[in-house]
Amino acid sequence: MVLGDSLTAGLGLNGETQSFPALLQQKLKAAGYDWDVANAGVSGDTSAAGLQRVDWALDQGNVRILVLELGANDGLRGLPVSEMRKNLSAIIERAQQRRIAILLTGMEAPPNYGAEYVVSFRQVYRDLAKKYDVTLLPFLLDKVAGVPALNQADGIHPNVQGAAIVADNVWTMLKPMVEAAPTT
Repeated sequence: MVLGDSLTAGLGLNGETQSFPALLQQKLKAAGYDWDVANAGVSGDTSAAGLQRVDWALDQGNVRILVLELGANDGLRGLPVSEMRKNLSAIIERAQQRRIAILLTGMEAPPNYGAEYVVSFRQVYRDLAKKYDVTLLPFLLDKVAGVPALNQADGIHPNVQGAAIVADNVWTMLKPMVEAAPTT
């Protein structure tokens, strides 16, 4: 299950074939895993919106791993970092209560809110990964953010080539989790 925002939904792409969750599905099949990737990405979602729908999302079948991709819209809107921390914590706790492994994908805040906001925003992901002992991908858009050739005209959402790199970033952390997951 990939719980996220427009980056997960594949805004501007064919979500069923070009979004990074769709590409993860291809990677799983190619590696011989008969797993389904559920794309629970909703454009515009903040961490608060993700928290509102996490129970529904986790009820959609036999969820073994949750890729948690939220926070980008919190950062774009300059929402309080303390609220994002609280919301992501609650999502992680609900998944852990169900014995679901978690891959937390970090995000960077835009610099226009100041250095203190940027640093505290980034630190939330590191702190939560440590507190809850979950796998952390420090920056989902590593090697994609700020590269015009890998993003759509809005400069925020990856294009097809960028989404492939995002899928590679996630797969690097996800593959060992899949290999370690119980088979039932």
